Amino acid sequence: MTEAPKALASRMPPARQAQINGLDYHWYEVGRNTRGRDGVPVILCHGWPELAFSWRHQLAAFEAAGIWAIAPDQRGYGLTPGPQAVEAYDMAHLTGDLVALLDHLGVDKAIFAGHDWGGIIVWQMPLMHPTRTAGVIGLNTPYMPRAPIDPITIMRARMGEEMYIVHFQKYGEADAILDADPRKVFDMFMRRPIAGQGASEGFSTERTGDESVFPLVRLVQAYDPASDPRETFLDAGEFEAFVETFRATGFTGGINWYRNFTRNWERSADLPVRIDGIPCLMVTAELDAVLPPSAAAHMPGLIGDLETVNIAGSGHWTQQEKPDDVNRIFIEWVRRRFPQIG
Repeated sequence: MTEAPKALASRMPPARQAQINGLDYHWYEVGRNTRGRDGVPVILCHGWPELAFSWRHQLAAFEAAGIWAIAPDQRGYGLTPGPQAVEAYDMAHLTGDLVALLDHLGVDKAIFAGHDWGGIIVWQMPLMHPTRTAGVIGLNTPYMPRAPIDPITIMRARMGEEMYIVHFQKYGEADAILDADPRKVFDMFMRRPIAGQGASEGFSTERTGDESVFPLVRLVQAYDPASDPRETFLDAGEFEAFVETFRATGFTGGINWYRNFTRNWERSADLPVRIDGIPCLMVTAELDAVLPPSAAAHMPGLIGDLETVNIAGSGHWTQQEKPDDVNRIFIEWVRRRFPQIG
């Protein structure tokens, strides 16, 4: 993909680009700092199937607040094409891209904020790159310690073969289904929770019988937007920005992140379990069906400096569903914990 769709470009600052780790890497930036290596940006890491565009509301708020913030299209997404090899999307590469971005910008450390898969990445930064990590903000995605066995084995046994992360291990199958109709994918995904919906058990859910839990690919195939009562949180232009981008890029790059769950687990045996000495903020969403607040209940026992805030009424796409709440929480925390930059 050589340029952003017009609907996206009109709502974002100009895209910046550099050769980083062999990639034609792109990011969006506001409030550029001029203090050299003493500058501390907030780097906003998107999830699946999203883009730097998912942080458009936060970039605008950080710019208004005078805080340096950066949202990259991470490898395999949007304007940043990724390699063909699946192993090129493992955690060493995903965190390594962020370190290389800091090197390119000439700064020592950043505050890393991540949502969904981006949250998995940013919680690994203080374990894999502690000297480059000033702080961590997890949005929806909690810090999870290393599983006792391969997490794909756990998910397959607990939630079945069609659970989307398990299904994604079959190279090309889910990709082809999602690539066939990006409009249907985003029509199904980018919706608010149904009013009155209760809290989910998320990944703690166990299947009964043979039916898989979270069979997202099958649900996309069967989806009929005309019968969906949920409200969307995207306007027409925002919706088209996602559809046009993924129509151009396909979904494989992002799905390859999931195909490294086992590889990441195998290579993480020697990493620390605790996070100490780094300020951390966990922002949960009351109605996230996949990552509910209960998924973060264990975190105080593993992180020495942790604050937790819950956003009521939000589903999974919190920075887009409840942007004012996210902006207020992020900016207040950054200003209080890092007064030199906020």
